[in-house]
This record gives sequence, C-alpha cells and structure tokens, in this order.
Amino acid sequence: MDFRKQKLSIVEAKEMDMVQYLSLLGYEPSKIRNNDYWYVSPLRQEKTPSFKVNRMLNRWYDHGLGKGGNIIDFGIQYYSCSVGEFLKKLDGGFSFQKPLKNSPKIKNEPEHPLKILKEVALNSYPLIRYLEQRKIPVEIATRYCQEVHYELNAKNYYGIGFKNDSGGFEIRNPYFKASSTPKDMTTIKNSSKEVAVFEGFTDFLSLRALHKNLPENSQDFVVLNSVSFFERARPFMEEHQVIRLYLDRDATGQNLTQRALSMNTKYIDKSTLYKNHKDLNDWLVGIGKQQKKRLGNKL
Repeated sequence: MDFRKQKLSIVEAKEMDMVQYLSLLGYEPSKIRNNDYWYVSPLRQEKTPSFKVNRMLNRWYDHGLGKGGNIIDFGIQYYSCSVGEFLKKLDGGFSFQKPLKNSPKIKNEPEHPLKILKEVALNSYPLIRYLEQRKIPVEIATRYCQEVHYELNAKNYYGIGFKNDSGGFEIRNPYFKASSTPKDMTTIKNSSKEVAVFEGFTDFLSLRALHKNLPENSQDFVVLNSVSFFERARPFMEEHQVIRLYLDRDATGQNLTQRALSMNTKYIDKSTLYKNHKDLNDWLVGIGKQQKKRLGNKL
C-alpha cells in the first residue's frame, strides 16, 4: 500500500499530540509528573494507572503490556486495525489543530487561559467535514453553533463553538475539546412542558438531526456541558412535566441517570436507545456505518 496517497501522512500523524488525542477519546490523566502523564490504560482493564505518555517525547508506554511507541502504534493496538485504517480514522482536520509540540506541561506551571478572539459563522471546511463525519447536518449545527477562533499557549486555533448561559463556549474539533470561561450549562427555552437533557452538545445536535422535521418548540433542552452542573440544572428541569435523559452510557452517566430516576418520577431514561454505544452521537454514527456495510454487501 502506498501511504503517500493518504491525505494524512504517517509523518503528520506522528506529530499529533498524544495527550490531546487521548482527551478526544475520553481519557484524562490521573496524575501529571513534569512531562509524564499517567492514565488508567485505554488498552486493558486496570485500577492503578500504569499507562504513561511523555509529552516532551510524545511517546507512550503501557507498563502492564510492556509495549509503547508513537500514536500510530497506539492506534493499531486500540482499534486492532492496520496503519492505513488508522490514518483514515485520523484524517479530517489535523492541519488546523497542530499539537503543542515542545511545550510540555511543567509541574506547578500555571495554565494559560484560553482566550476567545472572534466568533463567526461556521464555514471552514475542516469543521464542516468533522460535522459530516459525526452525522450532524451543517444546517442544524449552524443554528446552534459558531466558528470560534481562540488563542491558547500563544498560538491561534479555531473550532466549533457552542455557547453556554454565561457566555462561555464549549469548543470542539477533531483533535481538541476545551471550554472557555465562564463554564456553565446551556438551556434552550421554548415554553414546553417537556425537556430533553444531554451531557454534551454533540448529543444535543444528534437528537436534532434525528428529528429534523420535529418543531423545536416541541421541547425545551438542557446541555449540561459537564455532569457537575446537574444539580444547578434541576430547578429548571423539574419545572417540566417530563424530563428525558440522554446521558452517556459510561459509569458516570449511568449512575447519574439512576440517581435522577430515584429522585423524581418525571425523569425518563432514554439512553436505552443507544445501549450498545457510549453516547447518542456514537450510536448515530454507528447507524451510518451499518447502512454503508449493508449497502456494500448488496453490491
């Protein structure tokens, strides 16, 4: 296979920041010691973090497996795929979010705050392509999101911005997710007696994509932007007669769902819709993959 034909080259892939990529996959470090970021291994079950990323070298090592390497070595292990298949997974926007190379986090070094530079209409091709990969129609995303240009560590980037009730943004692109201050939940009020609740805005957009013809005012919406805002959201949610919960299928989301169900009969668990997936958007993307596979089998 000629990898020179790949839109994203092996060299470019190896330059991607492992810490940012693991964050995209939902893994955050359990501890940080100078340049070493320690994780509970994404490659196997464990309780004590023994998976290390050295951010200076941009290399990982799993002490339990006795294996390590660069991001491509990780991807092959994580997805059980070939180099070419992993490059295809990565392809879709690397060029607009460069890794923070040679800028390792130093212990006790203060975090550089993310600064919003400007807000414009969504029109950048890498962001639109990312939305298409997540099966979210651009016409829906542009109703609720903006293209946000921001500064971080003295470098400029841009991403899909979803504004919260306090004026801050949740920011996403294929290889980075962050929040600007102030951090808060997002409520969309349509004077409805029913409300749908989500952890993140991609799941909210996914529901809108699934029900494109359903009037928006048929429901109110709450995007928590962090499960820590659940208690703050309760007074607004419990004003409604029906509260539909579309929380993640991980331990945190499911525990929160069960707690809500035990507190009030208004709460309804809707996550059974995507019970074999991590969240609603993951399920939506999976539908597209299944349809493509079925179509391929018919050809």
